[in-house]
Amino acid sequence: MHIVIMGCGRVGAALAQTLEQQGHTVAVVDQDPTAFRRLGSGFGGRRVTGVGFDQDTLREAGIEEAGAFAAVSSGDNSNIIAARVAREMFGIENVAARIYDPKRAEVYQRLGIPTVATVRWTADQMLRRLLPSGAEPLWRDPSGGVQLAEVHTSPAWIGYKVSRLQEETGVRVAFLTRLGEAVLPTSQTVLQEGDLVHVMMRTDEIEKVEAAFAEGPDGESGH
Repeated sequence: MHIVIMGCGRVGAALAQTLEQQGHTVAVVDQDPTAFRRLGSGFGGRRVTGVGFDQDTLREAGIEEAGAFAAVSSGDNSNIIAARVAREMFGIENVAARIYDPKRAEVYQRLGIPTVATVRWTADQMLRRLLPSGAEPLWRDPSGGVQLAEVHTSPAWIGYKVSRLQEETGVRVAFLTRLGEAVLPTSQTVLQEGDLVHVMMRTDEIEKVEAAFAEGPDGESGH
């Protein structure tokens, strides 16, 4: 996958290096050409000097071929504008923005832009939003038979109750992350857009669970 990153601070540089090591092609955009020094001489991706929400700059970075976009500059406004341009002008589905102000982050989440608040930021969280597939293990019991994992959930599940998800997939939903906050669901809790679903499941059933989450209720395809 080709991934465009706006911002070459410590976060952007670390993200770019990690993604490239995973076999993706990467382009990094920054207004300050000296910022690219953080990438190191071994970085093989594109370095594009310019404003990260300028459409011509994004095209130079390969946004039209990209599968994901990360806005991780030091400015909230720049990040959210760039994320919306990537989503709305270029149709990029996997978009994530780094936001310093948690109250703003909630607003942008409601606009459909997944955000990562700085105080909660980890490379794993950002990667998870850019490459949302399968299950990401968070904890395993000592025997290795049971694990807690965040499982990528098809949009087809939005509007369905957590209880339906549990019945069809055989997992126990431990908690949801909604608008940056952990939520303990009840049987009546309904899945909303942007929810991250964390489940307890048997390790030997991971593939079956991933498939059920990806297909949607009764095998419906995601959007």
